[in-house]
Amino acid sequence: MWTKLIAAVAVAARVRAAGRQIAADYAGRELLLVGLLQGGLYFLADLARAVPMAIETATMRVRSYAGTGSTGRVEVVDDLRCDVAGRDVLAVDDVYDSGRTLSLVRELLQGRGARSVEFACLLVKDAPRAAAVEVKYGLFAVPNVFVVGAGLDLDGLGRNLPDVWALEAGATEGEAAVALRELIAGRAW
Repeated sequence: MWTKLIAAVAVAARVRAAGRQIAADYAGRELLLVGLLQGGLYFLADLARAVPMAIETATMRVRSYAGTGSTGRVEVVDDLRCDVAGRDVLAVDDVYDSGRTLSLVRELLQGRGARSVEFACLLVKDAPRAAAVEVKYGLFAVPNVFVVGAGLDLDGLGRNLPDVWALEAGATEGEAAVALRELIAGRAW
């Protein structure tokens, strides 16, 4: 039911390479990484450790999914608690799919006077876009399938899996949750 899409070693290698590229691109500038929670938390932590320069981090919590599907709207659950005016901001999220979340975040940060707003996403889905956003650092292109692991979840389950797993087509949400619990329980920790 769940198929490994990207191995943890590949994720780690790509994050390290992105960290080096970000440091080169922002050399001599002050950079604020803004993690989009909850899914972006794992990627934010890994990416922040991979950027070999002084950075600051902050978070904001946004929500657009329920179960395996998008709700079609984005809700800011916990807003950013720092000033972004005049700052270079790199918003960090787990996945770019419809573009609604990234578009809203870009609008909010630009409206608050950020000098620049760019995006880093672990996954870039081949999905229809409701809002087109340029993702400067898109680490992996993936098909338009539901995924878990490396911070992505199914109603809170699976975020802590180091690999990225894809749900096979045709599975119900209930079947997916049961199979995911079995996958997690059977993993050699």
